[in-house]
Amino acid sequence: MKAVFISYDQAHQDSIIESLNDSNARGYTLFEQTGGRGTKTGEPHLGSHAWPSMNSSILTIVEDHQVQPLLDRLKKVDDDNQMLGLRAFVWNVEQTI
Repeated sequence: MKAVFISYDQAHQDSIIESLNDSNARGYTLFEQTGGRGTKTGEPHLGSHAWPSMNSSILTIVEDHQVQPLLDRLKKVDDDNQMLGLRAFVWNVEQTI
């Protein structure tokens, strides 16, 4: 199993949920307001007067075979709206209960 952490501009919300649904990633935890700044491009998303936009983040645990289709869908969302920002990270899941 893998953990996929997705951080994205809140404007992507519907596209991210659709990508999860299309990838059969049913379970996830949504963090509605997360701040941050990309490592390469884009403006900070800090919810402040100077940087008013915000991110949301999702953590989902999926089977190994679900990871690449999900990442492909997320990449398309990011490519279609590059200035908004979207990042996804994958980790191994050792155990669950």
